[in-house]
Amino acid sequence: MPDGVVVSLPHVRAAEVGFEQPFALLDACHDRVRRSLDLLRRLVEHLQTVGHDADARSAAHDVWRYFEIAAPAHHADEELHVLPRLQQSGDLWLADVARRLQADHDALRDVWSQLGPLLREVHESVSALSARSLDALHAHTGQFVAIHERHLRMEDSFAFPAVQDRMHGDELLAMGREMQRRRTPGPG
Repeated sequence: MPDGVVVSLPHVRAAEVGFEQPFALLDACHDRVRRSLDLLRRLVEHLQTVGHDADARSAAHDVWRYFEIAAPAHHADEELHVLPRLQQSGDLWLADVARRLQADHDALRDVWSQLGPLLREVHESVSALSARSLDALHAHTGQFVAIHERHLRMEDSFAFPAVQDRMHGDELLAMGREMQRRRTPGPG
């Protein structure tokens, strides 16, 4: 990449956060989302300026893996624990926030259905993307990033604080246990 910018996920680890602090865990997920979005932006720039190389393939795999595996679990956390509480808060504005956040999740899934295969193509192919695929990657990346930026601001500023303020210790512990259960592979 130009100016010595590295095209891989930074090897910086966030402070370890456990399931006993589910909102700190959700915040840490948002940090990972932001890093992955930054890597996605840099990947698109790299493909346009440097081309399709081993760095691009590696970055595409890292971004694909995060948004294909980790992000759906994070969205499930929000859809099971945050959005229902906003909807049931008795506050019409918070209920509307929940509706908008769910619409964002739906839109992100739609964009990802186009973006994910393009990232797999970058990762798995040794030849450059066609001009048409590169244009699609650029367009879908712009949509994906824009939706995420709006979505993360709304969650960080309004949704998470509103729900966390309404939850008690036992509810938070139960939420954390459920989040952990969904991420722990079962027997067989």
